[in-house]
Amino acid sequence: MNELLINLAQMLRLRGGPQNMSTSWGLMVFLLAAYLLQNLITGQQFEDENLAAKSLLIVSLQVVVLAGLLFWRKHLERFVQTLSALTAIGIIFNLITGALLSVSDPTVSQPILATVWFAVFIWSLFVDAHIYRHALSVPYAIGMLITVLVLAASYVLIEMVFLLGSS
Repeated sequence: MNELLINLAQMLRLRGGPQNMSTSWGLMVFLLAAYLLQNLITGQQFEDENLAAKSLLIVSLQVVVLAGLLFWRKHLERFVQTLSALTAIGIIFNLITGALLSVSDPTVSQPILATVWFAVFIWSLFVDAHIYRHALSVPYAIGMLITVLVLAASYVLIEMVFLLGSS
């Protein structure tokens, strides 16, 4: 457990990569379950009854994209470590943004809180790009491009399935 936390702290500092994570299917499944449970709880707090389904859809997209990219780069053996890293980092950033959202008040202008939230969002993009860079053995710019494209695809997919589908 201590090794996992050290590896995650290193990734948050853009120092270590997913290659330092344990190649454990059990850990990966546990982290995915914890991530989905975390999103279910968050959805209940913010009264979004579709958040669990949205999370499952986004995780499915992430798994398919990651497997496809790793297969294309001939590094499929890195799948478990990379998905574990992305999921664990996602849990950490969800905790941070959840804490920020819990102190926000939509009726009051809170520019400092908005700036902190934006900084955390940008930080999360850099960390994900760092993980992709290591997993795929590509330049950092390509890792960032993949991160942004996966994020955009997630938003488009959510829009298509939940917002347009409810019309």
